[in-house]
Amino acid sequence: MAEPRANKDLASARPASADTQKTHVISVDAMGGDHGPSTVVKGLARAAYKNGDLRFVLHGPEDQLAPLVAKRKISDITTIVHADGVVAMKDKPSHVMRHGKGTSMWSAIESVRSGQADVVVSCGNTGALMALSMVRLRKLPGVNRPAIAIMWPSYSKAGFSVMLDVGADIRADAKDLMQYALMGAAYARNGLGIARPRVGVLNVGTEEHKGRSELLEAVHLIEGQAQSANFESLGFVEGGQIPSGNVDVIVTDGFTGNIALKTGEGTASFVSDSLRSAFKHSPLSRLAALMAYTSLRRLKHRIDPRRVNGGVFLGLNGTVVKSHGAADPTGIAAAVNLAHQLSRSGFQDRLAVRVAEAGGFANAGQSETKDTHDGA
Repeated sequence: MAEPRANKDLASARPASADTQKTHVISVDAMGGDHGPSTVVKGLARAAYKNGDLRFVLHGPEDQLAPLVAKRKISDITTIVHADGVVAMKDKPSHVMRHGKGTSMWSAIESVRSGQADVVVSCGNTGALMALSMVRLRKLPGVNRPAIAIMWPSYSKAGFSVMLDVGADIRADAKDLMQYALMGAAYARNGLGIARPRVGVLNVGTEEHKGRSELLEAVHLIEGQAQSANFESLGFVEGGQIPSGNVDVIVTDGFTGNIALKTGEGTASFVSDSLRSAFKHSPLSRLAALMAYTSLRRLKHRIDPRRVNGGVFLGLNGTVVKSHGAADPTGIAAAVNLAHQLSRSGFQDRLAVRVAEAGGFANAGQSETKDTHDGA
C-alpha cells in the first residue's frame, strides 16, 4: 500500500478547511477504462482540485499506480490497494463472478462493502460490474431488480432529467417500475436538487388505453406512492418529452431505456458531425462558423456527454457509479464529482429508507415527517 505523501502545490489549491471538514472516500477501479490508469488518475486529480474533502482508495497494480499518483500530486489523499487482475470488456459476467477475485473491480467493490469507502467508481465492463455489485453488496431489502440511472440533458431548471432503467435488466414488471420511480425520485432530489420531482412512465402514447397492461398497472402503483414519497406522478410520457423539461424522472425497463439512450447518443453525434461538416463546406460557411464561434462552443458544452458521465446503480447496499469505458479525464472527473455529491447528500441511507417504507420493511420509528425533512 502506498505511503501517503504531502504535496504543497495541490494542498494550497484546496479549501483551507479541507482538513477539518468531513471527508468523502471514493473507491476507484483504476484498470477498467479504455485509456488505461493514467487517464483515470488524471481525472481524479481534476476532481480533487475542485473538492477539498475528497479522498481516494485506488485499486490496481501498485507498481503502475504509485508513479501516476505521485505525478499528479495526489499521493497525500490516495491509498493504493494492490490488485493484479483486470476485468476485460469482453469478459462474460458469469466468468467474472467465478474468477474475478483479485481484480481491481472486485477490490474496488470490496472497499465499499467493508465500509472503507462511500462510493465505487469504475469505467469497466458494465455487465460484470453489475453482477459483482449484486453478489458482493447485495440488493436492498424489497428490491427485485436494481436499475441503472443516468442524467439526460433537458430544458428543465436543473438542466437534466433522470432516466432509469437504461440497461441493468431488460425485464421489469409493474412492481419493479414502481420501485424505479421511488429510486429515481430519490436520485433526482439528491443528484439534481429537485424537491418534488415529476415522474412519468415511458410509453408509446399518453392515453391510458395505449401500451402494455403492466405499464398501466405501474402507473397506478406509482400514483399510490406519490403523496407519501413526495413526488408528482404524471402518468405516461412519450419519447419526445424526455428532454422537454416537463418531466424530471422517466421510468422504463432496461431494454427500452438502453435503446433510447443509445439512440440519443447516436443522434447527438450525428448532429454534431453534420454541423461540423456544414461549417467546413465553403469559405463563406467557415466565416459563418467563426462568427458563431461563441454560440457553437456553448452548444458543444451543453450536449457534451462527458459532463454527465456516470450511470448510478440503484437498489444495492452501496452506491456504484459506472463511468463510460471511453471516458477521458474530463469524463472521469465528472463521474467522481457525481459520486462525491451522492456521498455528501447521504443518498444511500435515504434511498434505503424510502424503498423499505414502500415495501413494508421500515420499522415503526421511521416516520414520513422525518423522511420528508431529510430529503429522501
